Amino acid sequence: MIMPSGQQLLLPANPVFIWTSLIIALLLDMLPLGRVPWMPDFLALVLVFWNVHQPQRVGIGLAFMFGLGMDVHQSALLGQHALAYTALSFFATMIHRRLLWFTVPSQALQVLPMFAVAHGVEIIIRMSSGGIFPGWTLLLAPLAESLLWPVVSVMLLAPQRRAPNPDENRPL
Repeated sequence: MIMPSGQQLLLPANPVFIWTSLIIALLLDMLPLGRVPWMPDFLALVLVFWNVHQPQRVGIGLAFMFGLGMDVHQSALLGQHALAYTALSFFATMIHRRLLWFTVPSQALQVLPMFAVAHGVEIIIRMSSGGIFPGWTLLLAPLAESLLWPVVSVMLLAPQRRAPNPDENRPL
């Protein structure tokens, strides 16, 4: 694949770093902050990021397993987060080649509908099983996740941007 002009060549992603970032995102989602509908889903954000940048290592099956873990943690209907994360992972894998050609702010605009669909799937499943509507502040969660996309991109790509053997004469 030909790289877009102006992009830096990245080092390979370390699998330990990928797993660490996923576990930290899971722990952030498990913080006991109460159930606030506008809170961004950090695990969904990191799953989409790694689905876009490393689709061979982070796939739909891993998203399903993390979704089941979130369902158990939140005492939600079993499969609610699993279905949302699986759909999110599928769509991220489907558009990952096209998405990487855009700048990071443009990527944030393009992942916004995916996050909105994932939250919509969760709400439809929750309400069809007799749950209550959490309120219109739920619409802020996909927007917050989309606004966090550039921050997450910079943080998770930082280890890949460093030189393997840095010295003062190497421009990379």
